[in-house]
Amino acid sequence: QVQLVESGGGLVQAGGSLRLSCAASGRTFSRYHMGWFRQAPGKEREFVASITRSGGTTYYADSVKGRFTISSDSAKNTVYLQMNNLKPEDTAVYYCNADYARIITASRPGNYWGQGTQVTVSS
Repeated sequence: QVQLVESGGGLVQAGGSLRLSCAASGRTFSRYHMGWFRQAPGKEREFVASITRSGGTTYYADSVKGRFTISSDSAKNTVYLQMNNLKPEDTAVYYCNADYARIITASRPGNYWGQGTQVTVSS
């Protein structure tokens, strides 16, 4: 199993930036595909971005392409989500997600979840 702990959320004005971190512990981090999802109040959880275990391939939701960047640092057992040009519609709880066997996609979340970190973007 892997344990995931997110950090880096907060309140930011529209147009600002935040960097979320997800620290993983447990089994070898480099064996997991990683991703980020988010859930806004009254809405279903949605895919944001994912990265393969090698770090070589990334995927993004259309709504965040060009603004968000997912990356990983295997030495630190951490995956990041750099969020630039934030918009009020990015307001949500952001969840880190991991899977040992499968690449994470919008229709195929991984098996492991963090507790979430709140991101609030004011207009």
